Amino acid sequence: MKTTYDFIIIGGGSAGSVLAGRLSEDPSADVLLLEAGGSDRHPFYHLPAGFAKMTKGIGSWGWETVPQRHMQNKVFRYTQAKVIGGGSAINAQVYTRGNARDYDEWRQMGCTGWGYEDVLPYFRKAEDNASLENRYHGKGGPLGVSDPRAPLPVCEAYFEAAAELGIPRNYDVNGEKQDGVAYYQLTQRNVRRSSAAMAYVAPNRHRENLTVKLGAQVRRIVVENGRATGVELVDGTRLRAESEVLLCSGAIGSPRLLQLSGIGPADELASLGIDVVFDQPEVGSNLQDHLDLYCISELSGPYSYDRYAKPHWAALAGLQYLFGRKGPVASSLFETGGFWYADPEARSPDLQFHLGLGTGIEHGVVSMPQGGITLNSCYLRPRSRGSVRLQSDDPAKAPLIDPNYLQDPLDREMSIRGLKLTQEILSQSPLRKYILAERLPGPDVRTDEDYFDFICTHSKTSHHCAGTCRMGADPGAVVDPTLRFNGIEGLRVVDNSIMPRVISSNTNAAAIMIGEKAADMIRAAHGG
Repeated sequence: MKTTYDFIIIGGGSAGSVLAGRLSEDPSADVLLLEAGGSDRHPFYHLPAGFAKMTKGIGSWGWETVPQRHMQNKVFRYTQAKVIGGGSAINAQVYTRGNARDYDEWRQMGCTGWGYEDVLPYFRKAEDNASLENRYHGKGGPLGVSDPRAPLPVCEAYFEAAAELGIPRNYDVNGEKQDGVAYYQLTQRNVRRSSAAMAYVAPNRHRENLTVKLGAQVRRIVVENGRATGVELVDGTRLRAESEVLLCSGAIGSPRLLQLSGIGPADELASLGIDVVFDQPEVGSNLQDHLDLYCISELSGPYSYDRYAKPHWAALAGLQYLFGRKGPVASSLFETGGFWYADPEARSPDLQFHLGLGTGIEHGVVSMPQGGITLNSCYLRPRSRGSVRLQSDDPAKAPLIDPNYLQDPLDREMSIRGLKLTQEILSQSPLRKYILAERLPGPDVRTDEDYFDFICTHSKTSHHCAGTCRMGADPGAVVDPTLRFNGIEGLRVVDNSIMPRVISSNTNAAAIMIGEKAADMIRAAHGG
């Protein structure tokens, strides 16, 4: 491997993969993509149902949060991808973009060029949508987007149950309106996961101007005379970037690497023995995430995919997928859900649902021996803010991840309202022929204090962390609206850490959009 490139991209996740594919379209641009994780050759990365293995450790850094002081010191497993493709290689493949108002509020906060009409073309540019082509959706892009192949009858009963409560059916939550219950579209092509790496990197590995290096963990970004000039790997290798260093390591990884590089809150870095390169107190601040709560009901028959956990049923599932691209292996297991209101006066839906076609799908979630379904809810616009900090100057040590869940009392109130609504949905008559009984929270949970105690035991991250390298026009912002780092030349941050406020949905589609928009801005800055 040579040592000098035009662009060095740190992190081969959703946004980094997009940058690698787009910037290397210019044959005169020499692009290096560095990914700390390994390859995505294992079948679990490509089979839709492989998601069930991912939150249990495959392709992950294995990090946890610090004890959450507003949740009885609960510690959360905090899955962060460590594989080419990043989060898009291990997530549930749900393709949702957020609400148009999310992006218009970014623009109102000073992020010029990031309103909904500004970002919509980049969502469309990325898409190769199997069923939709209109103002909101595109065809012919790198990213496969398609409808679920393996829903079950209980999904339609879920829609009917929601209707009993006045929640309508929505056939495109990424279209004109977000409100309602729906089948989510998925980042899949031909019933296989379409990760950002498979969409943007794999088809372009033949390009002479694109170098992809796996297992390459960056120790620090090298800054000389106020300019980022390259990187140093943990093995001591130094690599130089003639044009820009592009940091794409995610809402946890990006502030972590900046701080390891001496870029962040000066007092904290100095206390760890790290030479301060640039004092930026907001690096690692403003962490936001969606707290996921869940209701689990035991079923009265084999109406979910739980039975396929048994070896002989698993073998049958493999054959169903191999010969018909159907059955549980063809399912992301969380492809049904929707958006509704905890606060009836909210400007747009502030709750999101994911219907799990089984139980115990994710790490730490209870399973039902006789089979069941799981209905998750999360409050989409939390006021609580957390942080990412270092515990050591050792790059092998995990960061101190503190989402600070439920610090704001409103988040607690709205989260409990969402959980109660999931119980109401599951108790409606269209689902009664499927459901034997609600098992969690169950009949003993009655008061709001009971609900709080319950969620301090039974809750998880939605894997939607954002905001730790905040974009803005104010002096305190970490990056400007072109994603250039304020105060250091030749350095941009391109991932979900730049979100000033987390969007009202899953975040992977937005990360891909951010990569697409950033690629255009970078090319424009360099005459492309």
